[in-house]
Amino acid sequence: MKLASMLFCIFGLAAFAPAYADAPTPNQVAQGMVDELGKTMQARRDELKNNREELLKTIDAIVLPHFDIDYASILVLGQNARTATPAQRARFAKAMYNSITHRYAEGLLKYTEGRVKVLPFQGQLNEKRTLVRTQVVLDDGKVVPVDYAFRKSSDGSWKAYDVIIEGISYVTNYRNQVAAEIAKTSLDALTERLETQGENALKGMEKDDK
Repeated sequence: MKLASMLFCIFGLAAFAPAYADAPTPNQVAQGMVDELGKTMQARRDELKNNREELLKTIDAIVLPHFDIDYASILVLGQNARTATPAQRARFAKAMYNSITHRYAEGLLKYTEGRVKVLPFQGQLNEKRTLVRTQVVLDDGKVVPVDYAFRKSSDGSWKAYDVIIEGISYVTNYRNQVAAEIAKTSLDALTERLETQGENALKGMEKDDK
């Protein structure tokens, strides 16, 4: 199982986090989604394996409310976000999200209970941003540290916007690729390529970056 495909496995199940008297902390959100992920896949794995459209709808339903797409896309655009119009940023955010969803949808199907261990939070919770630290067990038994960056939204809920795998930020990695792509063509051209080529566009960007 590719580690990057854990991105949506972890972000996604925030929608199923258990109810708390106050807004759940990032660690509570993470633990709740890890617990529910195993239950969800146990119940629907065969159904979703044979229906990719339903798999993508399921990801949309559980990811979008708890993943800060707009903020993540601004970080990915970097300096290019300053010159982009609000409409361009919104269009890019949607195209980028859809491309990543298609790219890693299959990873959700391979998730089993025990894959992810949410580590206890240490220190005092920052009121604006924080990291949730986890350990992910790969198919070969290797344990890999994965951190998830959360920020508090205006409504008081915590939303994820980045994943850091062995010290490498997912947002930073894509930002470098996006900057190079925009320099070659334009933001509109990149967005259109993401819209029309989807996961294949991401594969090409990832290949060029290696």
